[in-house]
Amino acid sequence: MADSPPVSVLQDDVPQDAAMQQTHWRMERLLSSARDRIDAFLDASGFDRGPWVAVAFSAGIGAWFALSGPLQWLGTALAAGFAAMVALRWWPEEGRGAHLRMAVAAVGLAFAAGVAVVWAKSALVGAEPIERPIAGIFDARVLERIEQPAQGRVRFVLATREPGSGRAMKVRVNLPLEKDAPGLGEGARIRVKARLMPPAPPMLPGSYDFARAAWFNGLAATGSALATPELVEPARERQGLASLQRSLADHVRSRLDGSAGTIAAALASGDRGAIAPEDEDAMRDAGLSHLLSISGLHVSAVIAAAYFLAIRLLGLWPWLALRVRLPVVAAALAAGAGIGYTLLTGAEVPTVRSCVGAVLVLLALALGREPLSLRLVAVAAAFVLLLWPESLVGPSFQMSFAAVISIVALHGAAPVRAFLAPREEGWLIRAGRQGAMLLATGLVIEIALMPVVLFHFHRMGGYGAFANVIAIPLTTFISMPLIALGLLLDSVGLGGPAWWLAGKSLDLLIWLAHFTADQPGAVKLMPQMGQGTFALFAAGSLWLGLWRGPIRLLGFTPLVLATIMLVLTPVPDLLVSGDGRQVGISGEGERLLVLRESKSGFTRETLQEMAGMEGQVLALSEWPGAQCSADFCSVTLSRGGRDWHLLLALSKQRIEERQLAAACDLADIVVAERSLPRSCHPRWIKADRRMLSETGGLAIYLDKREIHTVAEGQGDHGWWKGKEAEAARFRPPSASPSIHPQSNRLSAGTERQN
Repeated sequence: MADSPPVSVLQDDVPQDAAMQQTHWRMERLLSSARDRIDAFLDASGFDRGPWVAVAFSAGIGAWFALSGPLQWLGTALAAGFAAMVALRWWPEEGRGAHLRMAVAAVGLAFAAGVAVVWAKSALVGAEPIERPIAGIFDARVLERIEQPAQGRVRFVLATREPGSGRAMKVRVNLPLEKDAPGLGEGARIRVKARLMPPAPPMLPGSYDFARAAWFNGLAATGSALATPELVEPARERQGLASLQRSLADHVRSRLDGSAGTIAAALASGDRGAIAPEDEDAMRDAGLSHLLSISGLHVSAVIAAAYFLAIRLLGLWPWLALRVRLPVVAAALAAGAGIGYTLLTGAEVPTVRSCVGAVLVLLALALGREPLSLRLVAVAAAFVLLLWPESLVGPSFQMSFAAVISIVALHGAAPVRAFLAPREEGWLIRAGRQGAMLLATGLVIEIALMPVVLFHFHRMGGYGAFANVIAIPLTTFISMPLIALGLLLDSVGLGGPAWWLAGKSLDLLIWLAHFTADQPGAVKLMPQMGQGTFALFAAGSLWLGLWRGPIRLLGFTPLVLATIMLVLTPVPDLLVSGDGRQVGISGEGERLLVLRESKSGFTRETLQEMAGMEGQVLALSEWPGAQCSADFCSVTLSRGGRDWHLLLALSKQRIEERQLAAACDLADIVVAERSLPRSCHPRWIKADRRMLSETGGLAIYLDKREIHTVAEGQGDHGWWKGKEAEAARFRPPSASPSIHPQSNRLSAGTERQN
């Protein structure tokens, strides 16, 4: 036996190697087994399919924003559509894998539809921004008048033509209140001297992208009126919903003075323009801003009140009660009230979402179906995204649906149902149970909204859940009914007592907001959350909210991972705005160092939010570690085991080129708002106008020697006007840790070149 030759696996009657056949057979069996397991899981999980189709539709919209250009958009949509076609065409309808087949087909088609819908919306409504600032006299038609007395201005949306090309465009112009004049309403034709600018891109990576919002709103430019407009043709007689909204807001403010009146006007008409900035900031820091934005709470309160009153009053008419189903009639009347309130308050995305959801709930009640379900939430989300797909990447949509999904998922959980189940108990115990559930709901909503708030606003509230326990019942059951009662009684001249009580309740709300916002630790600023971290938060939250049973607990895995990534998020050492004028330096004490003290609160807040630093800022010229002249500041920072030398321009004056080149040679980073000569060669980055026009604002991490730019997330979308090709290829040269240049300075007596 030992001397017998080995047996060959290549036999004459076997065409292929047996080992390869076994591997192929095993792989096929493993794939088939995995498919069967997934299909069995989908069959046994008992979940609603509709919400996941809406999630796939949303993912397609999100992919369009995240991907860089038409080839990627088209390729992604085609790949998703091809997967759906394969599942429908070649996957057997009967037998094993039927659930997985339908899941692949539905998700693929919904994803491709999401890409197509947002792409089509961008192509249809996107307004090409003007190329450069324009100053001149414009003949325009007023499309919309937005009064903002708290900011001391009136905002107009105008239809005009671009000088030179004659292109029709829509622009937004701010006019100081003292330059306002009678007749400047919707429909008026005016001639106005104004300075227009292209819509501003994000100031820094991760900050608010107004250019994107302007693109989908059809705005080609924004600016300010330089003089009182000349009225060529007066506005038509006030009519329509916008006129009614302003009249209602004016009436409410005439009945209530001060902050209470401005908030009452916001609750009644959606007009927030008169709310004082300090009150709005306090509401934001206390976690109560959602009370100022007409959304689910307000629409639900109006519809619930209309339904209750309708069914009670109609029940007093026996002839009608015996011949029709009163719940159906009451539901129709309540739906009409909700739609009217939505239109009256401006039909913003949260209001439309809430109205659609509330109407679906009324329909379910009329049909005897479950009124609160994730399927209804999915229908409302799909409706909103079909009309406004761009809202997906905005905080309003994300916060609105995150709150609703968390509420429905929490109250649909078996332990919560058991806790709230009716039982024989006293009213005090029942009230305590409801109060505990209200607090738990507030905490769950705060946790669900925290990633969205941190991603968009870079701040985290500490006491919002506790403040909402008082504020939500106060607003829903006291303030809003009293405002409605005051408006009703004003028709017969008896609304005074109701308005007095409404004012007291709103004064209490404002006091609660200021008290909560003033507490230590009420607000915590955080540096910019990465898109990957936010995606993990979203995926984990959706998994936790949409599945049923123990499988939903797997959603904690991405949530825990995202939390770790959030805690480890580094703070940028250097922030450079897209125009090169604003520079922020962190890590040198508790205050943020800034190159210039800006009069703009938005600029200061943006720098602080992106750096995750609170308190007052400190001008670089007042910091002992900086050497500043009239033209430049020289700063040395110690990071990552080495010294980094910064040269930051303060003026636009031209400097003698040889002296500037010598200073650049000694610097690692040079920042200027103008283009610097080619002889300026810093050791790492020359962030002048030429570079910043391609990259946009910068966030620089010296320890890791990394740079994040605004251009990285813009791609080939129409609203980004940087040089896309150069921006996409931009990669800063690596900084060698062995370089230790001498301190670079430009003295106050630096010679200027005229």
